[in-house]
Amino acid sequence: MILQIYAYYNKRLGAYKITYVLKRDYGINISVGRVYRLMKNLQLPRMSTDKPHHRGNHSDNGDYTNHLHQEFNQKAPNIVWTSDFTYIKVNGKWYYLCIVMDLFSRKVISWHISGKPDVDLVMTAFKKAYAKRNTPSGLMFHSDRGSQYTAFAFRQLLDSLNVVQSFSKKGYPFDNACCECFFKYLKKEEVNRRTYHTLQELHLSVFEYIEGFYNSKRPHGSLAMMTPNEKEELYWEQA
Repeated sequence: MILQIYAYYNKRLGAYKITYVLKRDYGINISVGRVYRLMKNLQLPRMSTDKPHHRGNHSDNGDYTNHLHQEFNQKAPNIVWTSDFTYIKVNGKWYYLCIVMDLFSRKVISWHISGKPDVDLVMTAFKKAYAKRNTPSGLMFHSDRGSQYTAFAFRQLLDSLNVVQSFSKKGYPFDNACCECFFKYLKKEEVNRRTYHTLQELHLSVFEYIEGFYNSKRPHGSLAMMTPNEKEELYWEQA
């Protein structure tokens, strides 16, 4: 039974976090060294490194101020949201997953998949988040300078809702490190170890990873080893 638990969590976490999750969820006390040795004996599928040739243009002209300045640790929910998108292949065709994350809890509050990396992709993801969070005020929205985020339609939408738009420095992913980190682990732990035959399979996989694992079970070092859901629940209990 213990080896089955290792096998499951090895797809998701490193050795240190595995020991934390096993103790938290199963009451199992085990050393990081032993977990690491057992992890080395597990056989996992090789990860894919395939990617599309084009991801979209980045804008050079206009007012693209960085208001965030890498201040990733916010004091409350719905102060700063950040967003980005990535690509995933399904049966030979590329699809694009856009997320919106709340920096306070690192929670992915909305996501959307589309066959086109266009402005509708990011607008739909944002609208889902905005409705789910009951139209918050005083919000900042941070992203890179991709043409999807600098498009007139999207900037007009944010302006109409009094949302302050913030942009990363051109070609500098560290300014949006939280989203970059999320996609890194999404691919490492889930999508690059699978082959998708239908869009429905991809939707289910992303749903299970985000809602069934990332938001609810994955401890974050930046959150004092709480999950995103636990971080927000604690905030609202103390509010």
